[in-house]
Amino acid sequence: MRHGKKFNHLGRKTAHRKSMFANMACSLIEHKRINTTVAKAKALRQFVEPLITKSKVDTTHNRRVVFSYLRNKFMVTELFKEVSVKVADRPGGYVRIIKLGNRQGDNAPMAMIELVDYNTTYNPNNKAKKKTTRRGKTKKVEETVEAKVDSKETN
Repeated sequence: MRHGKKFNHLGRKTAHRKSMFANMACSLIEHKRINTTVAKAKALRQFVEPLITKSKVDTTHNRRVVFSYLRNKFMVTELFKEVSVKVADRPGGYVRIIKLGNRQGDNAPMAMIELVDYNTTYNPNNKAKKKTTRRGKTKKVEETVEAKVDSKETN
């Protein structure tokens, strides 16, 4: 019976699943966004968000705990030096999952998982100026056409 076992096993044994999450989390920390299936993205969110929370307090114990999950000392360093600084004031919700559609080969639902504070295109706090079009061009074109018609009529 599987009573009370709520996390997604993703059709893998425990060791394979933990290694996969470690590799995906390292890729996410390194590249700030990765494309994967929706099920893996949701499972990765549960794996990586507690690690980011631990990285906010830079102690030797927290580094060792995070290293036991990630197994890559360079990504642990980047997590504690760069990512934790950006998310220091955020109380949670460090990653965002955006659904992309279905994969061509097997029709699996795909998603992009990204670190929220590193997205420059969609950031509600950074509202870029709206691009305005110049309305005067259409009037100038109409005026030149009318001027040519008037000059032909006077001749």
